Amino acid sequence: MFPVLFEVLGIKVYTYGVLVALGVLTAYLLILRLSKREGINTNQVENTMLLALVFGIVVSRLSYVIEHPENVHSLIDVAALWQGGMNFFGGLIGGILGVILGLYVYKLPVWKVSDIAVVGLSIAHAVGRLGCTSAGCCYGKPMQVEASINPGIHFTDSFPFFYVVFPPGAVAPPYIPLYPTQLMEFTGLLFIFAVLFFIYKKKPFDGFVFSLYLLLYGLLRFTLEFYRGVTPPIEAIGLTWNQVVSIIMILLAFVLIFLLGKGKRHEMG
Repeated sequence: MFPVLFEVLGIKVYTYGVLVALGVLTAYLLILRLSKREGINTNQVENTMLLALVFGIVVSRLSYVIEHPENVHSLIDVAALWQGGMNFFGGLIGGILGVILGLYVYKLPVWKVSDIAVVGLSIAHAVGRLGCTSAGCCYGKPMQVEASINPGIHFTDSFPFFYVVFPPGAVAPPYIPLYPTQLMEFTGLLFIFAVLFFIYKKKPFDGFVFSLYLLLYGLLRFTLEFYRGVTPPIEAIGLTWNQVVSIIMILLAFVLIFLLGKGKRHEMG
């Protein structure tokens, strides 16, 4: 709702960029703490995180630009991620590529690192969704309510019991009551983070937390796509491509839980 946090000497500091940076910093500190607890070389983990961050940002922004060409009018717009506009699944794919590279170079334990990574990722993603709220990107579909159209957050009697109206200058269309998909996802991600953080200490086998993340976020994102207004459905199937990816995540979660759990039982046997 406040795209510009403050301005100094004509230089604008965007809320989106600050919140994304805060999310990344929070994930960084948490991942290092968990890595140290596991006895994993933290310098190697730091380098792997840097690779994941660079790959993730680049692929995330390129994915957004490809998905929303109407928001790009020059080469500067392609790189202007501080104004809002990153595709999560693109960032996830880029981040995974960066992690795979780090795992290969440093010979790190794959599933231990994967479990740690998704705990950090979930809280970073949650904070990042607050950034989306400030910029107006990833906005929801219009809500059919007869209420205030003044910019801000408003409560209503219908699900999800509140809606948002963005001012001019935001990515979202102004003066239209919209589903608060950014804040809905923020809430869901906080729940996912709490579950993963709790389960991490009691996980039955390495890779379980990673698998659980795929399952929970896949379910969350699949549901939210019905309320998001930025990605049109694929005509042949009536689902968005984000929902297709979500289904793949859910199925992969069950496959990994079965295979990794089976491997653990064989080790114990």
